[in-house]
Amino acid sequence: MMQYEGHFPVPLPDDPQKWDGWSKYKSPNLYERLCLDPRANPSNELIEEHCRELMRWWQKKLPLKNQPSNPIAQLLRPGLDESSRYLTEARVELLDPARRQQLDSELAAQANEQAVVEFHKYLTFALADGVLTAEEEKSLHRFGSENGLTGEQIVTYIEAELKDSGATRVVVSAPPPPISSEERRAARARRQQKSLDPKEDFLRMLRLSGLDSDGMADETRDAFVNMAENLGIEVDEAEDLVDLYLEEADKMSDPCALPPARVTVLEPAKPAAAPSPVATETAPPVPEDRTRFANYVNSVEAQMFFIPSNEFLMGSEAIDAGPNERPLTKVTLSRFYMSRFPVTNAEYEQFDPSHIRKRAPGAGDRHPVVYVSSLEAIKFCQSLATRERRKYRLPTEAEWEYAARGTDGRKYPWGNHDGRGDLANFADRNTVFAWSDREIDDGYPESSPVGAFPFGASPFGIEDMAGNIWEWCLDYLEAYRGTPKVNPRGPANGAKRVYRGGSWKSRFHSLRATARGSNMPNYSCNDLGFRVVCECE
Repeated sequence: MMQYEGHFPVPLPDDPQKWDGWSKYKSPNLYERLCLDPRANPSNELIEEHCRELMRWWQKKLPLKNQPSNPIAQLLRPGLDESSRYLTEARVELLDPARRQQLDSELAAQANEQAVVEFHKYLTFALADGVLTAEEEKSLHRFGSENGLTGEQIVTYIEAELKDSGATRVVVSAPPPPISSEERRAARARRQQKSLDPKEDFLRMLRLSGLDSDGMADETRDAFVNMAENLGIEVDEAEDLVDLYLEEADKMSDPCALPPARVTVLEPAKPAAAPSPVATETAPPVPEDRTRFANYVNSVEAQMFFIPSNEFLMGSEAIDAGPNERPLTKVTLSRFYMSRFPVTNAEYEQFDPSHIRKRAPGAGDRHPVVYVSSLEAIKFCQSLATRERRKYRLPTEAEWEYAARGTDGRKYPWGNHDGRGDLANFADRNTVFAWSDREIDDGYPESSPVGAFPFGASPFGIEDMAGNIWEWCLDYLEAYRGTPKVNPRGPANGAKRVYRGGSWKSRFHSLRATARGSNMPNYSCNDLGFRVVCECE
């Protein structure tokens, strides 16, 4: 169950700057509103006491309503009118046994989802060298159990990641013989040869996490320190490296420390301008389809573009294509609509207003929504479908790839041109990753507003399909088999759901329209969002 992070000093300090419990009065977590820890299973008497003390505290502040210039009045202004209602609501809900049981279940589910996310980060880093030792697996089980995961869940996630990553488990069938000093030196030499600078390897893993001081819990920090020890780094040195990384990450997450944002050009180039050497041919829809299925703007102000029926070859046989992109598969798709851009913060927060607290630093209304799991994305689609009485959902992998590259086998949505900063948002000189391309400046250190790269549009005019953020698809992950398919939707269930498109953290090569990624359905992070499709009637 989720832990309450605040405290409840008695008597409550008159100065609101000396404690933060007063600011929780409208928290979506009803326990938090009353400064209660749900793990402690508070009694009805304690619930009543906290509610009573908080109500008294706010009542003493009511005279401040007549002192609008008072700094404390300005700090507390919303709560002077709203606190009584929110606190009373929390008290009533928590004193209802049935409602409280439901709340406890919801909080437990949220805590489990967060535990899965943290475990998967640890698991990914543990398998970074392609090998899982018995000691590492033991550490994974310990980390998972400490975060509330069951043994069955831990085993399932480990086995799924071993299968998908191609990593191997080191199995010891018999007690190992004593290791001589020469063998120890040889093993140490092999490790040093594999990673000449373990500190750089450790910093690389930290940067891959995308965490800052606010996002790195104590348990996650301990997990990283354990990983550093496995790399041969002393504990004190590991702690110093974590502090160094967090200082670097905090600077990157501070909007004031970032370079000024580039002016976004949404208008296409005028005919008189020099033509861009990018493939801009648009696959024309069948005329009668275009008349019948016109583009439209939906109820959250998202532009929906028509994609005509057609056949195309899914996947790639190129030399640089990954194994999971083969073999080529002939796919026939029925027409559908797809959103011109990924779902934005403003659009998603019409469905979930509380998401505004999850926005990345500096991300505005027009930035793509992130920190959404595929399950949350599906709920958004269902809500939109109910509101409009249309068939909204996530795009299938086949629909996504077809909308991104059309039928001419192009490598990227815009064509085959590589290494251009005006086509997509990827890991360029503004980012701090080991693979960042220092020769290119796309103008953004993290995500960019949707529509910032009009020259990177697909043959159907769909934008931001390469870079900026990864995008959830409907399908669970499975291997291609080369068998022709009609409107494929992938397996009915699985351990991981597919996402496509690359992000601001990706190498340019990873922006290829055929590149595939995947993760657990309840996973979320700062470079993963989604767009929607609507089925044609």
